[in-house]
Amino acid sequence: MEGSKRKRVLVGMSGGVDSSVAALLLKREGYEVIGVTMKITPEKGQRLEGSSGSGQPGRLKEEDTPAGSKTSQYPPVEKLSAPTLESPPPSSITGDDSANKISRAGRRLSCFGDDSEEEIREAEAVARHIGIPFQVVDLSREYEGRILSFFRSEYARGRTPNPCVRCNAEIKFGLLLEGCRKLGLDYDYFATGHYARVRFEEQSGRWLLLKAREATKDQSYFLSLLSQEQLSRSLFPLGEMSKVEVRKIARENNLPVSEKEESQDFYAGDYRKLLPKGKPGPIKDLSGKVLGQHDGIENYTVGQRRGLGIASGGRLYVVRIEAETNTVYIGEEKDLMTQKFKVDNLNWIARLPEFGKGIEARVKVRHKSPELECRLLPRKSGPQSEILSGKVERGGAGAGRAIPEKAISADVSVLPDWGEVTLLTPYKAVTPGQVAVFYEGEVVLAAGFIR
Repeated sequence: MEGSKRKRVLVGMSGGVDSSVAALLLKREGYEVIGVTMKITPEKGQRLEGSSGSGQPGRLKEEDTPAGSKTSQYPPVEKLSAPTLESPPPSSITGDDSANKISRAGRRLSCFGDDSEEEIREAEAVARHIGIPFQVVDLSREYEGRILSFFRSEYARGRTPNPCVRCNAEIKFGLLLEGCRKLGLDYDYFATGHYARVRFEEQSGRWLLLKAREATKDQSYFLSLLSQEQLSRSLFPLGEMSKVEVRKIARENNLPVSEKEESQDFYAGDYRKLLPKGKPGPIKDLSGKVLGQHDGIENYTVGQRRGLGIASGGRLYVVRIEAETNTVYIGEEKDLMTQKFKVDNLNWIARLPEFGKGIEARVKVRHKSPELECRLLPRKSGPQSEILSGKVERGGAGAGRAIPEKAISADVSVLPDWGEVTLLTPYKAVTPGQVAVFYEGEVVLAAGFIR
């Protein structure tokens, strides 16, 4: 790539096929590539207080953990001149390393859980194989404070969160890079193995987030809360590729993870293990009649049909969760249909909206939902509204791409931060807490949380 020879790229490596191939491709293009990953699970000797029945929000609790041991198992930044694994030396990109292939077929992989330490070791093995430095940043406390606490509080409010979208904006594209800077790792770009694309549009002066070429693998939904500053320094090498092509490259280059299965969610298994024990309360129908008792609203989500424990001649679903009264309401499928809803904490990406002027778009109300035709009416609640994107700041070490003046002049404090959404056709189980992502063709327009 022209002019890229001396550009430094930090590649967020998860131990999976996609991020591994992304790192390989960027090295081939002539970038100075450094693999980085974040440790998000507690050290042994720490436990998540409140996640095993205490009834209180979880937090890290020290249990005989020596002071300073939080990051002691990882090498200091001065050792980054070579991959952190010692012998044997890095394999050549075309070398045969088939004996070291990693395969965990049959296991449901995730980014947070008991296997996260193994994911770090696998990412490090890939870095050694392709011959790039590798650094781990311990963000276990930050992940607990920003993501797990959010996850628990949302369920306690009767909402169903998507922690992955928030994690990308706040942790992976945020605190991970701050941690790298503190270790002395300035950078020009940050790359991941996400299937998405980014480009600058001269006419609007905005960095655009676009869907991946392969629609079935598109992950723009999970990146929809990224700010203009974050997008301006992001690279997605797989955005124009298919999964088949990526897997082929991994096999041809004998990457240790070439046969590894894809991760499925942020947590594999029963997510209720992460939640405090709930308080029992009534299950009612929409007329207010008590039909039974639940064991905590955290165990339910809008649209849920199984596990209600209510005998009925027809199918019943959770249609509403009322945290204030600790009540779960159930009804028929028709009661789940929604045509109007609200979104808050809007993050505007593609273009800046006009107050009171509706926008025709398509919306995904959860990752696997279809794109629904809709009309989004932007609203503004006041100058003190909290929104995620913030004002794009000038400067910063190793800025990489030059950010045009138009791209940094918009102060989002004056932008609409919530909106009213009207679907062309009613849709089933629009769930509070999920992220609604709005599209104009292949471009992400905006994203916000469903109220």
